[in-house]
Amino acid sequence: MQKEIEITLLPNQIEQFEVIKQKLADGLKLSENRIKDYEILKRSIDARSRKVIFRLQVRAYIDEERILEIHRVNYKNVSDAKPVLIIGAGPAGLFAALQCIENGLKPIIIERGKDVKQRRRDLAAINKQGLVNTESNYCYGEGGAGTYSDGKLYTRSNKRGDINKVLQVFVDHGAEQDILIDARPHIGTNKLPQIITSIKDTILNAGGEVMFDSQMTDILIEFGQVKGIEINFKDQLSANHIILATGHSARDVYELLNKKNILIEAKPFALGVRIEHPQEIIDSAQYHCDIRSEFLPPAYYSLVEQVGARGVFSFCMCPGGIIAPCATGEKEIVVNGWSPSKRNNPYANSGTVVQVTLDDVQGYDPLRMLNFQSEIERLAFEAGGGNLVAPAQRMMDFVNNKLSIDLPKNSYLPGTKSVMLDNILPDFVSESLKAALPLFGKKIRGYYTNEAILVGVESRTSSPVRIPRNKETFQHPQISGLYPCAEGAGYAGGIVSAAIDGINCANAILAGS
Repeated sequence: MQKEIEITLLPNQIEQFEVIKQKLADGLKLSENRIKDYEILKRSIDARSRKVIFRLQVRAYIDEERILEIHRVNYKNVSDAKPVLIIGAGPAGLFAALQCIENGLKPIIIERGKDVKQRRRDLAAINKQGLVNTESNYCYGEGGAGTYSDGKLYTRSNKRGDINKVLQVFVDHGAEQDILIDARPHIGTNKLPQIITSIKDTILNAGGEVMFDSQMTDILIEFGQVKGIEINFKDQLSANHIILATGHSARDVYELLNKKNILIEAKPFALGVRIEHPQEIIDSAQYHCDIRSEFLPPAYYSLVEQVGARGVFSFCMCPGGIIAPCATGEKEIVVNGWSPSKRNNPYANSGTVVQVTLDDVQGYDPLRMLNFQSEIERLAFEAGGGNLVAPAQRMMDFVNNKLSIDLPKNSYLPGTKSVMLDNILPDFVSESLKAALPLFGKKIRGYYTNEAILVGVESRTSSPVRIPRNKETFQHPQISGLYPCAEGAGYAGGIVSAAIDGINCANAILAGS
């Protein structure tokens, strides 16, 4: 017999098998010797009161042994099947490819960047020398932006598809089983690259193809039907189905679609800074302690405030993390954040951004929000003075309109320069942040402090362009066989939601075949 029950544990009890069995027995009003085993289904931290606890949803095995299931999908060989071109090897592209294989279709992934191993050298050049390879960086390459920017798997996209299926694929390819049960699952940028490589190997072993250093430079269309693509301005590949999973930073793709008069639309996005605190400040506030228990992970936060008609919110929070330079072009500054699996760096960072609406950028050009985004990134580069040095300011100095005399130590490797961020950010963004930050300080003790640094700019929270598609068929309304997908099309954000969207696009191709 099996029964599910919620139990609570103190942090130091989380790994104690006998304590958990006793809690189950007490909760189920059974003798402890009847509890033969248990399975943790969900696990979360509850820090709402001064005594921090873990909440566990547990399946108890009563008077029977638990039979461990070995999960592994047996992907059939699709070498000779109908091809589907997938543009982009990020989570949307990789999971679309796996689903194509399940559906008996042959995926051919076209990736402008390099594989994981070669990509590392280009990231080192970004961090140490301030040199951006415009085809291989934190955004472009095997695994997409997520490979080297954290591996956070939290999502609210449970209505869009099977989250557990996505998480199980990661586990099947080397991720820890914990991601199946944690409320905020996380892999870590030190582990994700090997997992991405393993997923690629599964695709190749099943007869799929992956082409690196291959930029899509044209889409071939005849009478409203896709016929293939051009690669690197010379080679051509033929197919009647294309999944466009290029991510939100492939600006040349938006420009290509616009040039070919393929319908695209300007889309709202968010703009701001990345804010970094000493992790101990966040730990102390969230866990109500002076020193975080060794049994608790570095603390997380999520903040939102309405300032007038605009939302101001934290985004992509990285406990024990690093601020990373994520520019994809020359003479621009873009920052993001990531954490290793142990989240053991001394800083906590989070994007803190303000909503930018279509009314903020006048005109009818579908690329106007993208151009606005680009302009802010160029201003940030100029303010930093080159070599990816980022403009920065202490938090209270920013709110009080003071140039910081010096800057606190921080995790951004190319370096930071003290500037007035008001000279970079639009007035409505600056004023909204200045109103929200002290209010955030009332929600988290110690948050509003000059020990925190604001690093500019956090501008790639989501795509500033939407590529329309039909809700039922997932196809572009003008072009048959073209499937705009995930973040780059303006429909999903984050690893898991992008993966789900990739799966949905692959299933839409099967349904329409």
